[in-house]
Amino acid sequence: MSRRIALSFVLCACSSFAAVTGVEILERTDLTGSTYERVIYERIVARAHFAVDPNLPANAGIADLHLAPRDEHGLVEFSADIYVLRPRDPARADGTALVEISNRGGKGLLSTFDFAQGSEDPQTRDALGDEFLLTRGFTLVWIGWEFDVPRDHAHSMHLYAPIATDHGRTITGRVRSEWIGDHVVASISLGDRFLDGYPATDLNEPDAEMFVRDTVAGARTTIARTHWLFVDSTHVSLEGGFQPGRIYELVYTAKDPVVAGLGLAAIRDFVSFLKHGGVETPLGDSARFTKRALGFGISQSGRFLREFLYDGFNADEKGRQVFDGVWAHVAGAGRGSFNARFAQPSRDGHPFFNVLYPVDVPPFNDEDLLAKARASGTAPKIFWTNGSYEYWGRCASLIHTTQDGKADAPPASGTRIYFVTGTQHGPGHLPPAKLPARYTPNINDQRYVLRALLVDMNAWLTDGAAPPASEYPLIARGQLVPLEALAFPKLPGVTPPEHKREAWRLDFSTEPPKMGPPYPTLVPQVDADGNEIAGIRMPLIQVPLGANTGWNLRDASIGAPDQMYSMVGSFFPFPASEIERRYTGKSGYLDKIRAAAENLAARRFLLAEDVQPIVERAATAWTLFYPEQQ
Repeated sequence: MSRRIALSFVLCACSSFAAVTGVEILERTDLTGSTYERVIYERIVARAHFAVDPNLPANAGIADLHLAPRDEHGLVEFSADIYVLRPRDPARADGTALVEISNRGGKGLLSTFDFAQGSEDPQTRDALGDEFLLTRGFTLVWIGWEFDVPRDHAHSMHLYAPIATDHGRTITGRVRSEWIGDHVVASISLGDRFLDGYPATDLNEPDAEMFVRDTVAGARTTIARTHWLFVDSTHVSLEGGFQPGRIYELVYTAKDPVVAGLGLAAIRDFVSFLKHGGVETPLGDSARFTKRALGFGISQSGRFLREFLYDGFNADEKGRQVFDGVWAHVAGAGRGSFNARFAQPSRDGHPFFNVLYPVDVPPFNDEDLLAKARASGTAPKIFWTNGSYEYWGRCASLIHTTQDGKADAPPASGTRIYFVTGTQHGPGHLPPAKLPARYTPNINDQRYVLRALLVDMNAWLTDGAAPPASEYPLIARGQLVPLEALAFPKLPGVTPPEHKREAWRLDFSTEPPKMGPPYPTLVPQVDADGNEIAGIRMPLIQVPLGANTGWNLRDASIGAPDQMYSMVGSFFPFPASEIERRYTGKSGYLDKIRAAAENLAARRFLLAEDVQPIVERAATAWTLFYPEQQ
């Protein structure tokens, strides 16, 4: 039964190192949906309260912090949602806090590692999946860091940050909103996707401008002010509606910038509190469970972790190391709009969407990205993991090449780079998802590799056991090439993309930003089947039923059919005659799948316990695409 706990809040007025000042427990229950009996987990829903000193060097990099309201002690107060799943008995805990940086307020750990259904409040059997994380005793932690997450989602992770003012006067500035859709809509939000964005100062602003163009680098057409209007302070409508497959931009004067960089401080300070303790709160015993912390982020939240390291937040206010390990998955070479005036943290960057935002901006590789962490002695052990889509849609090659794209740039000694071959931005599904894309979506599921890598990372943090060597495509070996050198086979009715995501040199002194030439980005080379030749080649790639790619194209029904479909790859099955030529029926095919899986397990890129599920999944794929051949 849930039990409501009263507010526990202690303000350390005597110290400038305030950080976490209190924790308010909202719900505390046993995790009754679990079938794992050896360890009883508890679920804790809370609100953490913080106060930071703008004069401390550790906080100097938080944009507009000096313009935030202060309490009577000169500190800036804010709060964040907290969600924890941990063993009730610390003796049963692994000692590692697996801290997921929430992607737009969500929780993806259990769907990523435990094959669970997505849930903002994971308590049921479906939401806990196969309990891979629970059986290993991890403490799972989520901390709100993003201010613009919708408030109507009860268990989304929010940051509650103050608005900056100019000594009490409203701050205004030029903000650009972008929209690309798949259907005609009458009105759009000024924020990204479902978010409201920054409010307009004047609904009749004569200097507000709306533009439309058909390609990222194409010429803009100005839409007359008489053809569109502000519906309210956060939405606009267009005469005739916004058309699918076109890029619309609105540049307007906004007000009330949130001190968004406090999200970085929230992660820093709460993880430090988990490891080292601090003010007396109902979670004051967390150090008994947490000997080390691993920060994990997918996509947007992986980019957040890259920003976290670049901005120097892996040292807390006392200079102690925050994350012992950092793992950014499918983040490509990006960071993001996380710590600036009028930050738009949800803006991401795709080949044809959200392109001209401060996402893929240098530095890209370890040498400069980790400079502050190295200088403070707080550089963590790092995994950068990406799939095929990230080379096409997230500029991933820049993390391990020189900026001119001509040579390989090896990672730092404490970093591993892993390329999971033939995968899209998220896991492939069987049967393939039905999407408005030109080709059948990718069917490869990288989550089996991620489970093994988590075990590898945890052993590295816990016992110092080095993980497998990096696996990624190299220029020197002909595995990483310019788009025009891609040797994709000629397949009937298939046209590979002519455009990919580019990391443009952008000048943000004006909106829209001025575009300079892009940093050269490269894509993985493929074999005669169309499957990539480098990286961690899962059994479906080593023993293929076809080509699994990191790219797809938009269907003509949603416009812009020559542009990439965001985050989705393709699967091109072999003709039945090729299957007959390669394999001695289904059983012979599955024998080869098992051998490939066992080999990857021996190399620590798969777990032995996952070999059989991978064989069963391959059997499903065979039956789905070749039902007549047994």
